[in-house]
Amino acid sequence: MAQVTVSLNGRRYDIACDDGQEEHLTRLAGYVDKRVTELVASVGQVGEARLLVMASLLVADELADTYAKLDALRADPAAAAGAADEAAVAEIEALARRVEDVADRLKAT
Repeated sequence: MAQVTVSLNGRRYDIACDDGQEEHLTRLAGYVDKRVTELVASVGQVGEARLLVMASLLVADELADTYAKLDALRADPAAAAGAADEAAVAEIEALARRVEDVADRLKAT
């Protein structure tokens, strides 16, 4: 069993995890710490326990939203494919604009 030290709100915690899961646990802790930092900026230092509860609820809300979207996509795969196509087209158009901007700047020099 491995052990990782993570930092949340400036406080260090030693957490046990399965061997090979250290990097994953570190990434998860980084995400939670980011959410706690956002809360501190919004509501201030309202106590460590309260901040961690609030961060947990925010992450749980994000997870619930993700599950709801996943259920909707599973219920209507055609709509999911259409949404993915639209997103891909928008991304390609944005990339094309960036390439054109770079080309214009190169022509200007």
